[in-house]
Amino acid sequence: MIFKPPGLIVGGGQAFDLSSPRNLHTMTHGNKGMTLLELAIGILLTGIVLSAAFSLYITQQKQLIIQDEITDVQSNIRAATAELATQIRLAGFELPEGLQAIQAYNTNPDTIILTYASPDFSQVKTEHQMPDPYSVLQCDGHDLSNLRDNEWVYIADPILGMGEYFLATAVDYSSSSIQHGTMALSHSYPPDSRILKIMQFKYYVDMSDSSHPNLMRQVNNEAPQVFAENITDMQFRYSLSSLNVVDVPIIDNMIREVLISVAARTDKPDQDFQNQYRRRTLTTSVKVRNLGIN
Repeated sequence: MIFKPPGLIVGGGQAFDLSSPRNLHTMTHGNKGMTLLELAIGILLTGIVLSAAFSLYITQQKQLIIQDEITDVQSNIRAATAELATQIRLAGFELPEGLQAIQAYNTNPDTIILTYASPDFSQVKTEHQMPDPYSVLQCDGHDLSNLRDNEWVYIADPILGMGEYFLATAVDYSSSSIQHGTMALSHSYPPDSRILKIMQFKYYVDMSDSSHPNLMRQVNNEAPQVFAENITDMQFRYSLSSLNVVDVPIIDNMIREVLISVAARTDKPDQDFQNQYRRRTLTTSVKVRNLGIN
């Protein structure tokens, strides 16, 4: 055993007497702490790392927002194109003479009007000669359950090849009859005159608010409604049975295919992007099904 006097520390081959003020000062202050320069460098490096991390976060966050807007653009443009394709395929279905299936307007952006008979009410006919233009329409044996009071319908004369719209003011399901109130028809319709519910869809781009252009859809005579947002342009071309491709066909029955181009943009401008808005265009072609059959 080695005897150590009180106050004496042995270490590293040296002995320090803590009772000596000089040795005590050496023990407590011999190893210096961090200098102000080292502290400033540390703070600077920490700031650089944090700044880089924050910049990366902002960039990633902006990219996520842009990607969400592009996703919305693609969804809008696909929805618009799918809607147009569906209605173009139906255009002309069970349509009587005198009504145009496809009306084209080269208005930049283009406008298109598509017309067809409603599939749930297209096989109804009158079974008796009308005594006069005010008479009730008798449709014995036909199902009128899909027709409601005060709906507009169309009656087509099979002999004259013409027709007209009228308001069905009262429908009697038990007797299969249709009244048209005090609205006289243009003439007394013969038996086998068809009664149809006509569906008409009008599509156009509303540019009245340039910051929010929209694809509008108008069904029959109802008020137009926004169908797809941020649609900036819509163009149609028509491939005919003559093999010509035109902007506006003279005879709709010659149309065999409709070429569609729909353009859309993001809702908000991107200041870092050269053209401000991110844009997408989708083109497709739709073959018509109900024109040029006969």
